[in-house]
Amino acid sequence: MKKSILSIAIFAITLLATTETVAQKFKALDKSPMDVASFPSSYKVSDKVVKVVYSRPQLKGRAVSKLAPAGKVWRTGANEAVEITFYRDVTFGGKAVKAGTYSLFTIPSEAGDWTVIINSARNVWGSYFYKQDQDVVRVSGTVSRSEKSIEAFSMLIDSDMTLKMGWGNTVVSVPIK
Repeated sequence: MKKSILSIAIFAITLLATTETVAQKFKALDKSPMDVASFPSSYKVSDKVVKVVYSRPQLKGRAVSKLAPAGKVWRTGANEAVEITFYRDVTFGGKAVKAGTYSLFTIPSEAGDWTVIINSARNVWGSYFYKQDQDVVRVSGTVSRSEKSIEAFSMLIDSDMTLKMGWGNTVVSVPIK
């Protein structure tokens, strides 16, 4: 009887200690939190045309050009490469793209338009594993200037179904039809 009680006590203590240890391993909030932009943007509409999952780095006094250098492939956010899902065939920046899930990269430019890339690679970290031969389309994104500085990198798909990416005073737009 004493052995049974001792065994149950040891089991209970082990279970409690294990549960407490697991609970303490939850990560803190990410410094570049993940976000979603979609069209239609209403959460009540489940029949989406496009959804973009991305992480939102912040400037914190740094220049966009230091974090997303001109002429280099950029992950277009932070952490994992941006994942863009088209739920039906679309025209992205004037070029046909089949329904499916892709990565989205950009190449910033000092001269004006940014190159926006839909790439067939999936589940990749940043742009470290980017391969140009996996590009599905490359389009020119129209650059405009925001009067108010955008601290956290942000994406939205407006009512005209134009993907807009903003950071600092730069807004890059690509129409989707």
